[in-house]
Amino acid sequence: QVQLLESGGGLVQAGGSLRLSCVASGRTFSGYTMGWFRQTPGKEREFVAAISGSGGRTYYSDSVKGRFTISRDNVKNTVYLQMNSLKLEGTAVYYCAASRSGDVTSPFNYNSWGQGTQVTVSS
Repeated sequence: QVQLLESGGGLVQAGGSLRLSCVASGRTFSGYTMGWFRQTPGKEREFVAAISGSGGRTYYSDSVKGRFTISRDNVKNTVYLQMNSLKLEGTAVYYCAASRSGDVTSPFNYNSWGQGTQVTVSS
C-alpha cells in the first residue's frame, strides 16, 4: 500500500478554481491507478476522476467533465485535480485514493486513501 496526503482545499467562490494535490509515499507510484472521490455528510463517497498509472488514460464523472482535470507526475509521486468553474454542489471533502485494478469509478477497488481535504464553494 501507499500512504497518501492531500492538500489544496479551501474556500472558493462559485465559478472559481482550486487545485488539489496528493503526494504518495513509496517507490511504486506509477503502478497505481489514482482516483479522486468526494463525500458530503450523509452521502456515499462519489467518484470524481481517475488516471491510469502512466497517465495515458483519464476518467471523469459526468458532473465534472469539462471543468475538472486530473493529472499526475510520477517523478514527484503526486496526483493533481484542477477544479475550474466550481459549483456550490462541489462543496465536499475530497479524497485521493490508489487502486491496483478494477472498476476505477468504484471506491471498493481502492485500497489506500488519504485523510481528505475540505473544499467549500460559496455563493
